[in-house]
Amino acid sequence: MKRNLKLIAIALLFSAASCSFTTKSFDDPDKDKLLIDLITYVLDRGHYDAKDMDDAFSEAVFDSYMDALDPFKRVLLQKDIEDFAAYRTELDDMIREKDLTFFNLTFERYSERLKEAEAIKDEVLKKPFDFTVEESMNTDYEKMEFVKNKRELKDRWRKQLKLNALGSYFDRKDSQENPPKPSEDDDETDSEDSEPLEVLSDNEIEEKVRIEIQETMADFFEFSYEQEREDYFATFLNAVVEEYDPHTYYFAPVDKERFDQQMSGQFQGIGARLQKKSSEVRVTEIISGGPAWRQEELQEGDIILKVKQEGEKEATSIVGMRLEDAIKLIKGPKGTKVTLNVKKKIDGSTKNIIIERDIVELEEVYARSAFVDKEDRRYGIINLPKFYFDMENYKERNAATDVRDEIERLKEKGVEGLVIDLRGNGGGSLKTVVDIAGLFIKEGPIVQVKSSDDEPEILEDKDPGVVWDGPLVILVNEISASASEILAAAMQDYKRAIIIGSKQTYGKGTVQNVVDLNRWLRKNDYGDMGALKVTTQKFYRVNGGSTQLEGVKSDVVVPDRFSYIDIGEKDQKNPLPWDAIRPADYKVWDGFTNFDETIGESKERMSKNEQLKLIDDYAKWISERRNDNDWSLSYENYKARVKDNEEKTKRFDALDDYDSKLSYKSLPYEETLFDSDTILKEKRERWHKSLAKDVYVEEAINVLNDLKLNNIRRSKVASIKD
Repeated sequence: MKRNLKLIAIALLFSAASCSFTTKSFDDPDKDKLLIDLITYVLDRGHYDAKDMDDAFSEAVFDSYMDALDPFKRVLLQKDIEDFAAYRTELDDMIREKDLTFFNLTFERYSERLKEAEAIKDEVLKKPFDFTVEESMNTDYEKMEFVKNKRELKDRWRKQLKLNALGSYFDRKDSQENPPKPSEDDDETDSEDSEPLEVLSDNEIEEKVRIEIQETMADFFEFSYEQEREDYFATFLNAVVEEYDPHTYYFAPVDKERFDQQMSGQFQGIGARLQKKSSEVRVTEIISGGPAWRQEELQEGDIILKVKQEGEKEATSIVGMRLEDAIKLIKGPKGTKVTLNVKKKIDGSTKNIIIERDIVELEEVYARSAFVDKEDRRYGIINLPKFYFDMENYKERNAATDVRDEIERLKEKGVEGLVIDLRGNGGGSLKTVVDIAGLFIKEGPIVQVKSSDDEPEILEDKDPGVVWDGPLVILVNEISASASEILAAAMQDYKRAIIIGSKQTYGKGTVQNVVDLNRWLRKNDYGDMGALKVTTQKFYRVNGGSTQLEGVKSDVVVPDRFSYIDIGEKDQKNPLPWDAIRPADYKVWDGFTNFDETIGESKERMSKNEQLKLIDDYAKWISERRNDNDWSLSYENYKARVKDNEEKTKRFDALDDYDSKLSYKSLPYEETLFDSDTILKEKRERWHKSLAKDVYVEEAINVLNDLKLNNIRRSKVASIKD
């Protein structure tokens, strides 16, 4: 990482003194042209594998942009694509010359066609759908061709809307014909007081469903019209930069803000999630522990009408405003106050609510832990959703510090083995993963990082202390990526942990840096220019192999629901290739006496596990269903298909019935929070129930139980810590 930052600093930042961009550099001081210049400059000098912009590059950008502009092929016509294709091999030259002719053409044409599509949608939804007609629709949009004319476009919209309506039509009819039976847990009084199910005729159901579809589509078109030129230009820019590799990405300002929020797990604001519907901004969730949650006046379902900043005399109406713009007004720095004029859901009254903004932490992003007892032994599990860190101040909060704290708390409860759950963890901070790996080994290399034309840099744990020296299992799946793969690979190479999970992890072996594009400008008349996430390096295991494409192969391979779905790096467009470098100098951990034997025993257990066999069958069934894109638009055929699927999936109901008979508990510090935070308590109870149904966690506990510590090794580690 240090070498990479130096690369960017020397090649780019230092040179800004002599070649900083200003709006005076162009005859036409247009923000779009400035963005093109900035982005191509950074890519040429900073990307790990800078591309030659030629005709082949141009054609690839053209195809990617068309896919992104109209992915469902329900707006543009084939004639439009043919008109655009006049520039198919010219985009490389146009990018170099900052010529916006192609983008202007596509933006203006798409805007026109979008209005026409809305009119077609309205015309289709005026007439009832006839669900007795035998016709079908294929929903493989990637293979779908653009329609030749408006007549075909209308028919495509009709079929799509009919398919959407058919699903709701079936659900309503099925509910009437097969009303849910009251369960034994239902309160008798409540059952008597509840309203009887409204029975509608087929025509009434069809009309009701069609009205609902119209409302849903109105929201879709409202959102589409709110997208501004700069939003579409960001789509075009990403069609360009993603030809370099799947992880190079242009962040428009609002996207950069979201990225920072995901990386840090926090933001500054009032702590409410908002949604726009029919020009109204509605509160959909109050975030537990945030300012609005503490203030207790704003509630889910309330509609925010106006926003007034501290010190301002007049409030700004946000009715009809773009959701992103409304959010900008509501969010703000910690310690500032905002007044919301709100229409209350409970009684329709209007009132002003004053909230002091603060740091809002997204609890679901952070590490969480639990412990469980089995056969008179206690084990701990830490779930880590992301390798998060505060992008402004690493020491403020990061995953490594939180994981260390959770380990220490689990040790206080006397745990004898530890599971780190990285399933679904897409990565995060490189420094954070190095720090976490250092919690489990004395010292040594964790990962090697290499620029395209430089020697590898070895990132090491230099702290001789070991926070956890006991049995360790790491859980992964196909979505465990990047930093997750670094941690799993390092622990596997050191033989420090046993990896249980999918055949291989995601396979992302590249490092990205986020470059703020605003720093290049001596003068900027356009506001925030956003940022570019650019791939600058590749990382390698300490054994010299890359995780790029190949990922980390689990020691104990178990099937999961993603087993037969193409979701890894190798399935993306333009991935960088796999390669290898020299191994680093490291020593295998000698803390276990039966490491390989334990892996063999686990494989044997898993091969006989009926729950895993059922999961494997379910994964195959999911794959089959995903590939079956032909849908009948006849009610009877649709009903037969749904009923057939329901019958076939009954055998998979047992997946949710599985019970390991293990009872998981929160740590004492968390339980003290439950009295004041019932939402957190409910979240943890749901998590503990899911752990009890999790066959992978159950096996991880079995593996921890099997691992035998080398007492000589442990005594050495203990003396070091003392």
